[in-house]
Amino acid sequence: MGTGAPPPGATAPGDGDLAGELAWLDRHTNFERNMPARAQVPTLERIQALCRLLGDPQLAYPVVHVTGTNGKGSTVRMLSALLAARGLSVGTYTSPNLHSVNERIARNASPVPDDELAAVLATLRRLEPLVDGRVTRFELLSAAAFAWFADVAVDVAVVEVGLGGRWDATNVVRPDVCVVTNVSYDHVDVLGPTLTDIAREKAGIVKPGARLVLGETDPELAAVFTAAAAEAGAPVWRRDADFGCSANRLAVGGRLLDLWTPACRVEEVYLAVHGAHQGDNAAGALAAAEAFFDGPVPREVVEEAFASLSIPGRLEVVGRAPLVLLDGAHNVAGAATLGRAIADEISVAGERRAVVGMLHGRDPSAMLQPLAAAGVRTLVACTAPTERGMPASAVAAAARALGMQVETVEDAAAAVRAGLAASAEDDMLVVTGSLYVVAEARRLLVGSTVPEGPGSLPAR
Repeated sequence: MGTGAPPPGATAPGDGDLAGELAWLDRHTNFERNMPARAQVPTLERIQALCRLLGDPQLAYPVVHVTGTNGKGSTVRMLSALLAARGLSVGTYTSPNLHSVNERIARNASPVPDDELAAVLATLRRLEPLVDGRVTRFELLSAAAFAWFADVAVDVAVVEVGLGGRWDATNVVRPDVCVVTNVSYDHVDVLGPTLTDIAREKAGIVKPGARLVLGETDPELAAVFTAAAAEAGAPVWRRDADFGCSANRLAVGGRLLDLWTPACRVEEVYLAVHGAHQGDNAAGALAAAEAFFDGPVPREVVEEAFASLSIPGRLEVVGRAPLVLLDGAHNVAGAATLGRAIADEISVAGERRAVVGMLHGRDPSAMLQPLAAAGVRTLVACTAPTERGMPASAVAAAARALGMQVETVEDAAAAVRAGLAASAEDDMLVVTGSLYVVAEARRLLVGSTVPEGPGSLPAR
């Protein structure tokens, strides 16, 4: 039976008490903080049981299901903005959060209100004893998102996969559109060991009745997805064959893109986020919106959605003197993308330095090499504030081996303060390596909220 009951002598949280409901939630296994062994992953039975008890709310509205190693969070945010700009009520489920659990479950970019989140968690608390097995925290959050979207009657839900695809708790949805951003090495202990293995796990979201928007272009990996689509009878749109980004130019505060899809071409559209890689994400999001509407998205809708887009923690500018960037690059591919963006888009007269903390299982040398290649010469190493945090000493050792000057500050927030204290007004400071570290930096520099709606944070 379920394992979320209070310990002996404790009282159950009261309905409407969000702090109490979150305390109950946090007593469940959290695979984001303690990565599962492979044998613990492959079952959808618990989430299916929860959803049945709730009346299968995940089937009450159309769904766009998004997976990929990198870029899926940005793609989800872009796609949600496109759908909302077309006048729809859009539910968005993402992970992990930067500051509060509410961020994960949103309608038209506004997080679920505290009282409504508390109510849906209270319902799940009462239902959990009816479920066999050890229900996980992510399963409960996924069920909460599905139930709340049904309660507020969204027109469509954009659902981000948490891990992999096939056995992810979100894979109880019945998608109208499936999106795959790309495939690279991450969570290989669970999904790997090869890229083909990882692709097979992500291809598990492809289902009959859906259209697949495929961003992965490697022929061997793309074949895994097209085979899954053929088995499901799902049509496939391929990046660089059916949709893409044909021009991607640096602009003030973002990028200027030429995007094309099977039904339209949108030239010189402004995207208010940094990083050339976001051009591919924008193309995938636009193709997914077109697939959902079964027709072209008007240019004015694209302009409205993209011009004021905000993606917290992804090449996010939170300071100007010195220039302070936050980027949640947490694997080698993400670090390489960050390094290219810094080298190609960031021009500062002074020094380039970084605050870095990462998780166990990462290769610190491979993660830091792109920063070194981008001109980062000084680094503050910290320990990411999670049980999975790699010791700051290991990050520091890898940085020194690359010829960087290194300061070790265990606490992430203190490390950010140290980096700022050492930076002159014409320097750049990038905080990266783990979203846990980025979250600490945002609390310190911005506050404990993420921006609501499509608007971006003001430059500072």
